[in-house]
Formats: sequence, structure tokens, C-alpha cells
Amino acid sequence: MITYRTLKELAEYLGGTVNGDENVTVNGLAPLDSAGADKITFLANPKYAAKVAETGAAAVLMAPGGERYGRNVIEVANPYLGFARLLTLFYTKPHPPLGVLPEAIVGTEVTLGEGISIYPGACIGNRVTIGDRTVIHPGVAIYEGVTIGDDCVIHANAVIRERCRIGNRCIIQPGAVIGSDGFGYAPDGTAYYRIPQIGIVVLEDDVEIGANCTVDRAALEVTLIKRGTKLDNLVQIAHNCQIGEDCMIVSQVGISGSSKIGNHVTLGGQVGVAGHLSIGDNVMVGAQSGVPNSLAANAVYSGSPTMSHREWLRAMAVVPRLPELKKSISSLEKRIAELEAKLAE
Repeated sequence: MITYRTLKELAEYLGGTVNGDENVTVNGLAPLDSAGADKITFLANPKYAAKVAETGAAAVLMAPGGERYGRNVIEVANPYLGFARLLTLFYTKPHPPLGVLPEAIVGTEVTLGEGISIYPGACIGNRVTIGDRTVIHPGVAIYEGVTIGDDCVIHANAVIRERCRIGNRCIIQPGAVIGSDGFGYAPDGTAYYRIPQIGIVVLEDDVEIGANCTVDRAALEVTLIKRGTKLDNLVQIAHNCQIGEDCMIVSQVGISGSSKIGNHVTLGGQVGVAGHLSIGDNVMVGAQSGVPNSLAANAVYSGSPTMSHREWLRAMAVVPRLPELKKSISSLEKRIAELEAKLAE
């Protein structure tokens, strides 16, 4: 069923202000370029402001003070956040509780909350606890002794290994593995002796794990991902790591064992972090950077090895000129050699 809402209702929901006809109704969102007359669009980047004049949308969500071009506008301080909240309002529907469906496997001494859904093909081990309204999709394997909180969604073919603990409102995307064995081996002459990994993984509330991520269990204690942190697809978190609150870790990042990441840290795609180091709060590390040493808080870094982002920009500005500089240096070396020869005479 399509639901229409007035701009006045949407502005109240977002804490914004209508500039234009507040009685106009819309039933969803669409991009500036393709929005129709029954949709609201949004402007998050001012460089696209001219498109507001051309859009076919009924209204535009934008920051205060922008050019309206005669359009109906809802002004909010953070249009991108407003866009996300409207997507939730229009398109995210509560999951109907389905209970334990046929062909799902549930072990013994399992505690199931109210309003849950466990789909066919899911396998729940012994002594597992699953909270209220949590959804377990097909092919999920939950080993014995796992605890999962309320309002979680575990997508198809994810694996949660023994005794790991998942908080409330966590989302684990398809194929992710929580609690895989850490990469621990002791050299034994020419071979390697496997070190049993007897710790666990703990995900605090509101953590999201992307598709095909792996979060290794600790050797002895806990690999910890704190509240609100988001992992993109294909991220590897090694054993004994601690990841702070509200971090954003982008695809193909690898964090080696026993490293500690502070709060509000952003690691760009393909960043590699060495083991046993610390990254301070509010750090940003640019894509494809290599982090061999600990990084101080409240700074931006880039490069491999990492350096101040500003220094890295200066260094990269020189790189295209290296062939020219090499020729200049070779020419200078030749002239110096000629001068030294004349002096010797």
C-alpha cells in the first residue's frame, strides 16, 4: 500500500521547516534527475544546486538558505541525514514475526525471545539465547553458547561461532563470520604449532557487519567491537583487536592482531593496520594507506607508510615530476663532474 505524507508531516518528523506549500503530498524519495511529481528529492552537495531548478520533484530536502528556484523546500540542518531518515520512514517496514519455520534446526536448551523469525535452513546450536524480534535468515549457522540480543538481523549464510555475544539491534550481512579462529601459530623448528583460540568475539549494540567480513575470536579473552561501529564488506578484524565506538571501516581493510582503534575512527578502503598498535580517537586514514606505527588522535593520515595527510599531499605532488627531476639531477651531476675535472687540472 502506497502511503502519502504532507510536507508539513515530514518537516515535523525531521525537525525541519517548510518553505512553500506545506500541504503538498509525496509517497517516497527519488534522485534530483529522475524524481517525479509524487516524490521528494534531496540536495546534500551544494555543487549540484542548479539541478534544483530542473527537478520534477514535488519538493526538495536541503540546507537552510539555499536557492529554492521556486520549489517547495523542507529545510534541515543535515539534508543527507534527513534523506536517510525519510528512506527509513517510507521504505523500512517492521518484519512480521514468523516464529521457527519448518526445516529450521534448533538445538537443546535454546532460549528464544518473543516475535522472532527463524527461517528454513538456519541451524541454532545448543544453549543459544536469541532476543526479542530478532530475525535469523536461511543458512545461518549459530554455534552453541551464543547470545544474540533484541532486534538483530542475521542474514543468509552468516556464521556465529561458539560463545560469541551479539548486542541489540546488530545487523550481520550475508556470509560474514563472527568468531573464526585467530591466525595464531608457534614456530616449532621448521613447522608451526597451532595455538588454540579459546576467546570470543563481542559485538556491542548497533554494530553492523558487512558481507563476507571476518572477525576472529581472541586467543584468550575478547575481540571487541564497540557500540555503533560499522564494517563495510570484506573487512578482516584479527584476534584480540578492540575497535572503538562509532567507527567507519571501509571495504577490504585489514587490522592485524591486538591492535586498538579509538572512537570515531574512519579507515578508508584497503587500509592495512599492523599488529599491536593504537590509533587514537577521531583519526581518519586515507584509502590504501599502510599503518606500521601507532597514530595520535584527532588527525588525518595518508600514505604507505602513513604520514600527515598534508605532508602526503606535498609528497604526491612531486611524484609526477620525478622523471624530469631525475634528468635534471643527472645533468647537474655531469656538470659537477666536468667542473671537478677542470679544477683538478
